[in-house]
Amino acid sequence: MSRVPGWIGRFGARLTEVGKRLDERRAEAEAEEDDGHGPGHPHASPDQVPAPPAYAPAVGARPDPAQAVPWGVRVAAEAGWRLLVLAGTVWVLMRVISAVQLVVLAFVCALLVTALLQPTVARLARHGVPRGLATALTAILGFVVIGLMGWFVTWQIMENLDNLSGQVQNGIEELRGWLLNSPFHVTDKQINEIANNLRDAVGANTDQITSAGLAGVTVVVEALTGILLAMFSTLFLLYDGKRIWQWTLKLVPAAARPGVAGAGPRAWRTLTAYVRGTVIVALIDAVFIGLGIYFLDVPMAVPLAVLIFLFAFVPLVGAVVSGALAVLVALVTQGVFTAVFTLAVVLAVQQIEGHILQPFILGRAVRVHPLAVVLAVSAGGMVAGIGGAVVAVPLVAVTNTVVGYLHAYSHRTALLQSPRPHGATATADAIVPPSAAAAAEPSPAPEADARP
Repeated sequence: MSRVPGWIGRFGARLTEVGKRLDERRAEAEAEEDDGHGPGHPHASPDQVPAPPAYAPAVGARPDPAQAVPWGVRVAAEAGWRLLVLAGTVWVLMRVISAVQLVVLAFVCALLVTALLQPTVARLARHGVPRGLATALTAILGFVVIGLMGWFVTWQIMENLDNLSGQVQNGIEELRGWLLNSPFHVTDKQINEIANNLRDAVGANTDQITSAGLAGVTVVVEALTGILLAMFSTLFLLYDGKRIWQWTLKLVPAAARPGVAGAGPRAWRTLTAYVRGTVIVALIDAVFIGLGIYFLDVPMAVPLAVLIFLFAFVPLVGAVVSGALAVLVALVTQGVFTAVFTLAVVLAVQQIEGHILQPFILGRAVRVHPLAVVLAVSAGGMVAGIGGAVVAVPLVAVTNTVVGYLHAYSHRTALLQSPRPHGATATADAIVPPSAAAAAEPSPAPEADARP
């Protein structure tokens, strides 16, 4: 028993000695690595990079690639790819709108009609009429008035078609005589050549005219479908517009929801002001131009006045087309002098409209620069025809209101979330008069009901 403990002691001492030697070797290896020996050193690590010799030229470190690009190029690149993303989004959106163009135009027309009729529904509801009954009465009355206007124009044209054709023939003969006796030196042979060219053009394009007529049937069917869709949309917007708006807000991200909730009522007020003002201006144009051409004995003065009222909803283009139509009817039925007086009446009323009526009635709520109106009408007409030209200007007006409000809202939110000033800055702010401080902040507009 005396040998076993001694053997165990010697074995433990041996292990202790081996451990010390391993610790010494490990310490020597770490010391050599700290001295920076290269791979040629007997104790150097194989992964170490050799130091350059003393006679080697100095080479500067390569900069970060992002830092090597000029600042202007980096800003242009950042803005460029964001613009590409926005352009791609707009392109996809336009493709989707083109695919469902009929639905989009019908819904936008429903919004315009709702903006016109909603104050009547609200007024009836305030007087104790149930909202469903108020919506039904207002919608039926509005649709009946619009339908009667269309029926009246069609009826007047059909009733006066025979008389108008005879007057057109007489007017053409009078125009022919005036051209022969005019200082333009137009000969009878030249007039006959023009008439023959027109006749040949109509005969050569008979197939195209027939196909256009067939396409017109398709357009009529689509128009009836759009009218029915707009009527149903108007009914639902008048009756349940507030809940539709609240449901739409739930689709907006929570961070942006307060700003959108504040911009919605202001956009609706702008749209309502635009529709009301346009209706009033169109009615004044139709009444005064209609009275002028009536006293000038131009045929179908009342249907022409109704057409002038309807065309007034297409900014700029509508006034030109309706005025040209009235002048053309006066020219072929009553002669050159009546046409000149008709043109004078149309230009006078349109000048009064552009410089007095629109600024006074529409006001600043929907003030849009004339260049923006021209570009919007042109773009809307290219994208969606007459319907696009009608909705282009209210869309631009609403967008202008929304962007302006969101900009003011973000600025006000940034001011509220900024840290309070300290020291001398706080003292300087404290002595600012309250009136100056109030003038520096944008005053929020009063809230309005978001119900369309």
